[in-house]
Amino acid sequence: MQLPHPISKLGVFLAFCTLILIASLKVPAAAATQLTFNPSDLRFGGVVVGQTETLAVTMTNNGSTSITLSTMSVNAAAFTVNQLTLPLTLAPGQTASFTVTFSPPASGLDSGTIAFNNDAAGFNVRGRGISSNSLTANPPSVTFGNVPTGSSGTALVTLTNSGNGSLTISQELTTGAGFAVNGLALPLTLAAGYSYTFSVLFSPSSTGPVIGMLQGLNSGNNVMLAVPLTGTGTVPGQLTISPATIAFGNVTVGTSSVQTGTLSVTGASVTVSSATSNSSEFVFSGLSLPATIAPGQNVSYSVTFAPQASGSASGTLSFTSNASSSPTAESLTGAGVAPSVSLSWNPSTSKVDGYNVYRGGTSGGPYSKINSTLDPSTTYTDGTVAPGQTYYYVTTAVNSSGDESAYSNQVQAVIP
Repeated sequence: MQLPHPISKLGVFLAFCTLILIASLKVPAAAATQLTFNPSDLRFGGVVVGQTETLAVTMTNNGSTSITLSTMSVNAAAFTVNQLTLPLTLAPGQTASFTVTFSPPASGLDSGTIAFNNDAAGFNVRGRGISSNSLTANPPSVTFGNVPTGSSGTALVTLTNSGNGSLTISQELTTGAGFAVNGLALPLTLAAGYSYTFSVLFSPSSTGPVIGMLQGLNSGNNVMLAVPLTGTGTVPGQLTISPATIAFGNVTVGTSSVQTGTLSVTGASVTVSSATSNSSEFVFSGLSLPATIAPGQNVSYSVTFAPQASGSASGTLSFTSNASSSPTAESLTGAGVAPSVSLSWNPSTSKVDGYNVYRGGTSGGPYSKINSTLDPSTTYTDGTVAPGQTYYYVTTAVNSSGDESAYSNQVQAVIP
């Protein structure tokens, strides 16, 4: 028996490698330096034959001069470009978005290149036609909308195995700046009819649209599931507090005073998650949190000052939010003063040296003298009262011989 010559095998292998190399270099690298595509390798994963899947693409002119796209070629019939009208001129830094639809005609791998200006610039597309798809995602694609930089958006995705046998996802591949998966423990095996829910996060670090993809791969690195991801990073809103300082002035100990403040938002919506006072004498109220405030909207809240002792008091009310200035603070000041009763009476028609002041807890007495020395004036301030009490006062006049008159008319004082 004659054996095949080893050189003939090597020749076939080298020819095969050459074909692969030529295919991978179809899009010139020089053109990509000016016109770039996001994603540059558009992967659809598995799509059931007879169904379609559409993904978005953003192209950017990264050059210093304008570029005009006048022609386009698609070398794979399963892929169709939508929402793009040529000719199209992009100024330096300008972007344009369009979509690509994958419609597999039969089971198997489909791949190709979408190129512009006679293959001067383009990107790769690929997808696999399958007879049935037992692993599905709900929702099939995730759109986060506008998310301010520095904050995060969260979406839940549920995987369901609607087939007759178990399926195992060995690894996940998430593309797109700012997209991440949370709560997906791999490898994950789903029995027939079972579902599994996890979170997808979008935390943009810069402004502008972002396109990504979440793919579930099996142990052979084959795509079992593809979930398109889109979101736009926006400039965070600005949160302003008015007034910058709330001054309560003097407030009697045992009572309270209420003042209002206003939160204003400019730029983009701001979500205020919490408000914290660093002093128990100042209490925030009047606004249920978390609260989302739209641009141009003003929201009021209340601060209550309830001094617990005499003397000056100060504090800070801090608002935590997704605004760029978070936390945003407001100063609070006030002074607690002891409760007191100010008394005054008409002078005696007789010549007297002064007056005594008496106080009782029951109308009509008995009374106890509260001034330590004879009061030469017709006024007196009682600073020894307690909140929530009622007091009754009378006065007497004393002459130079020490003779003291009868009690005056009684007055009542109610302490809040």
